Parts: sequence; C-alpha cells; structure tokens
Amino acid sequence: MQKEPAPKPASRTVRKPVQKRPTYSIEAVDNALQLLQLLRDGGALRLKDAAEELAVAPSTAHRLLAMLVYRGFAVQDETRRYVPGPAMGVGPAGLSWTRLLRSLAQPHMELLSAQLNETVNLMVRVGTKARFLATVEGNNVLRVGDRQGTVMPANKTSGGKAMLAELETPMIDQLFRSNNAEIGGDTIPDAEYPAFLRELESIRSNGFAANFEGTEEGVSALGIALHNRHGNVVGALSVATPATRFRRVFDAGLVRALRETCRQLEIDIAANPADAD
Repeated sequence: MQKEPAPKPASRTVRKPVQKRPTYSIEAVDNALQLLQLLRDGGALRLKDAAEELAVAPSTAHRLLAMLVYRGFAVQDETRRYVPGPAMGVGPAGLSWTRLLRSLAQPHMELLSAQLNETVNLMVRVGTKARFLATVEGNNVLRVGDRQGTVMPANKTSGGKAMLAELETPMIDQLFRSNNAEIGGDTIPDAEYPAFLRELESIRSNGFAANFEGTEEGVSALGIALHNRHGNVVGALSVATPATRFRRVFDAGLVRALRETCRQLEIDIAANPADAD
C-alpha cells in the first residue's frame, strides 16, 4: 500500500515581534517621543499630566514641551493646554530633490546673510504648507532664530505667498476654498478671500511677497520664489528680521539683494541635471 503523503503544516502569517526598547536609549529623546504620542492619541495635554505620564518633574516636562512648540509639533490653546501643532499631522514632503536644493542654496544663503546680517530661510511648498528646509542666522544680537524643520501656513509666510502667487486662480481655489480645504482646516474665510487674491496679484506684479508679523509677533520677512530651468517654482528664499528693523533693512536694498541671490541660485539650479523638473 502506498503511504499517504504527510500533511503540510498550515501556512501561518509571520508576525513581527513588538519592538524592544534599545539598549542604549536616550531618555530625553524617548520622553519627547512619548509626548508626541500622547498629543497624537489624546489631542490635548496639560503640563501636570505630561509630568505624571513621564514620571518627571514639571520643569522637565515644560522644557520638553517648549521644544515641541518651538519645532511646531505642539501649540498652547487659550486654556494653556498643549495640543497638536501644524507639524504633527504633516507627512514626508515626498520631494526627492530637497536635499540637493538645500546643498545648492546653502552658500548663497550664507553670502546673503553675511551681506545683510539678517536671517535667511529656504522653503518649499507642500500643498497649503510652507516647509522650512534650511536657515542661516544673522549675527545681530536681536535676530530671527533658526526655523529649519518648521511648518507654517503658506498663505501667511512671505516665501509661501511668493510661491502661491505663481499658481492659477483655480488652483488657489482648490487649495483654500474646496471641500478638502475645509476638511483639512485650510479654508480662508469668505470675508478674507478677496483681499488674499488681491495680495497675490500684487505679489505677481512686484515679484516679491512680504509678511508683517503674520506668522510670529515681532517678526517680518520678505520672500521671492525660486524657479528651475523650465520656469517652474521649486522653492523660495526669504529674509526675516525683527519687525522693528524691517523698514531700515528694506530701504537699504533688501529687495535688490534678495533678487540677485535668487538669480544666482537659479543659475545653479538650472545647471544641475538633477534639479526639480
């Protein structure tokens, strides 16, 4: 008699084990990541609760939360609770050329910052947001600090507005007046939208955009869009100053200096075969 073939074991789904805590974990980093998880899953967090969750002193929790606020991952509401900030729900930019753009822009930003002694930022637009890729700070004691990694509404920042101004009106409507905009919390109210469109038209005419304390109290900025060899927008440069100094810097030739820097950088972008086509 022939033997029956041995039954094969049923196939099982291979499950990955739960990640183990690294042997050499850094407690401060771990605590900050736990705070991100608490904000993500709970939506709001009081300082007292944060300290209890982490089993740390309130002063330690406050310092950690202050860094999350600084980087845009948390904000404080009117009750002083911490809630998720604009950077919390933002996915990867998905732009493979941003590292190259940063590399090309860095020397130009350093020269411009040294020339003006003010802070220079590089940013790109992802949907309705402006993402700050790099910052070169000025040397003044009173200066605008590092914004690298920060995510802000594009319709509020100078560089963001400079990039938005080069879009057609139907695309602007899609970004800020559609159902998706309402779901994402990006809608510009009816009463403000006509003025916003007029501002974009003015930016197109002037070739630059300004931000007078629109994103941060005490900070003003001027931005100009960057283009690749085909004339498509790939980013923007901005110069940010304390609001009290902006007029003086502007009158001293800010627009001319920023335009020349953008022109020189666009030459490098166009000459690079891996630019953002």
